[in-house]
Amino acid sequence: MAGNDAALWFVFRGGRMLVFRTEPTDAPRAIAPEDLGLDVRFRQEIGALDGRRCYAAELKPDAEVPEEMMFRDLQGLLVEVDERFFAMAGRARQIVEWHETHRFCGRCGAETASVTTELAKECPRCGMLFYPRLSPAVIVLVKRGDSILMARSPGFPPGIYSVLAGFVEPGESIEAAISREVCEEVGVEVENVRYFGSQPWPFPHSLMIGFTADYAGGELRVEPAEIEDAGWFEANSLPAVPPKASIARAMIDQFVAHHGRSPETLETSA
Repeated sequence: MAGNDAALWFVFRGGRMLVFRTEPTDAPRAIAPEDLGLDVRFRQEIGALDGRRCYAAELKPDAEVPEEMMFRDLQGLLVEVDERFFAMAGRARQIVEWHETHRFCGRCGAETASVTTELAKECPRCGMLFYPRLSPAVIVLVKRGDSILMARSPGFPPGIYSVLAGFVEPGESIEAAISREVCEEVGVEVENVRYFGSQPWPFPHSLMIGFTADYAGGELRVEPAEIEDAGWFEANSLPAVPPKASIARAMIDQFVAHHGRSPETLETSA
């Protein structure tokens, strides 16, 4: 079985990650997937975590796994793992998804091959190169005095509210995307946009680029196709918020700490 040189294996089947039932928040450790009794159809070294090499791997849709293992939804691990582990698991998920969706050339239909010098696939027939897909998205915390704007999407877990987010469209600047998304989703205008930070987000292949902004005008008017509810909340009266591994939570935590409240007191579920 696994020795001191054991690597962390982030193994996926149908988008869900393989874990041991007794260690549901960890990745299996082994020198090779064969040591775990797994027949993988794709593997890729993706970096290191705490001195251990890390691999992304994919199983066939009908692959069987040992009884002591099970599959978990990666999003469900958000509240249970630290940020570094989640980031590596997210990287693995995105690389596995990229491999699955780029096995054939979108230009001529030929089967692609992995490039040895970089993370890319190449079509041997027409020479087209394919890199892992990244979709830039903006996420913005809007302030109005001592309050922030938070909203609830229909796809959120029960009771959870967050800051606003949306994808950048072709031909659009990040600043324009922020103004458009906030106006479309809740009907207000913003100003004084300031960079906060960024986070890779593997659902399915986003790069979340975070900003803060000030309220500039308008009345709240939610777009029902995207938003169930929205409102202005002070630091001492926030609803349940996203888990700590998310950039949304980092932005909310900073706001809360600035107003003298401990982020540790925030609820992450209703």
